[in-house]
Amino acid sequence: MVADTRSIETLAEIVTHEILNALAEENLKDTSPQGQTCKVECVDNLCVTTCYDEIGQVMSAGAERISSNLGTIPDDLSVAKYIDHTLLKPEATREQVTQLCFEARKYNFASVCVNPTQVKLCADLLHGTPVKVCSVIGFPLGANTPEIKAAETRQALAEGASEIDMVINIGALKDRNLELVARDILAVLKPVHEAGCLLKVIIETALLTDEEKQIACLLAKEAGADFVKTSTGFSTAGATVEDVALMRRTVGPLLGVKAAGGVRTREDLDKMVKAGATRVGASAGVRIVQSGGQGEKPAGVEAPKGY
Repeated sequence: MVADTRSIETLAEIVTHEILNALAEENLKDTSPQGQTCKVECVDNLCVTTCYDEIGQVMSAGAERISSNLGTIPDDLSVAKYIDHTLLKPEATREQVTQLCFEARKYNFASVCVNPTQVKLCADLLHGTPVKVCSVIGFPLGANTPEIKAAETRQALAEGASEIDMVINIGALKDRNLELVARDILAVLKPVHEAGCLLKVIIETALLTDEEKQIACLLAKEAGADFVKTSTGFSTAGATVEDVALMRRTVGPLLGVKAAGGVRTREDLDKMVKAGATRVGASAGVRIVQSGGQGEKPAGVEAPKGY
């Protein structure tokens, strides 16, 4: 059996990535402080290093230019399975959240994504279905302390969330206070992974330079996050094809990339997937699925009374 070109390229990217990381880690052995473990992630000519103490606390983090080259496009999935059906407006009512859950069950979306106060309602409504409940942490500014984000995460998990989308400390990233950014991610990741759940790290691409986007993605990858995510949808702009492609190339083929903010049509979704997204956050999920890529006018969907 002859491997196709895409498979060979993907394998080459993985091997290259692992070799470069191994070399970078080898170079760190002589400089790592006693009792600390350091992890390195690289892309283009940029490497991010995070050092942890014996109990997993972040002790230091930094970025420097070296080398690497990554990237792939994810395998095909059904359209609905890409979508986190989203309702994060502050004025969202119980009736609207109930409708969201009904639509998610009807179309079998990957998850519903809601604010923390609505997690328990969604968990009850979606019990026994494959649809996950996703909640947002430190939303939408990301400016809470790691301790507050961790507490918020634990409560969301206890009430039924199985996926968490957290916003990083954007100001700390722009200050190059990478230790705080790393601690911030790790504080949320620990309870999420202890509960066997998924963590998506929102980096708010509209506020960052390309280098800052890469650093944020590498820090999330080093910490062990499951996804990196473009946007909250509440900033100056949402996902772009260029940012999704950059994030995919930065994290390589093994991490999820979520595009969120401004994905309103099947064409938008297709472009994001082609650029490397494996999940899409959208409030227009029903319209996207019903369009079938053919520009059909979507029909209304109403939940039965009492649902």
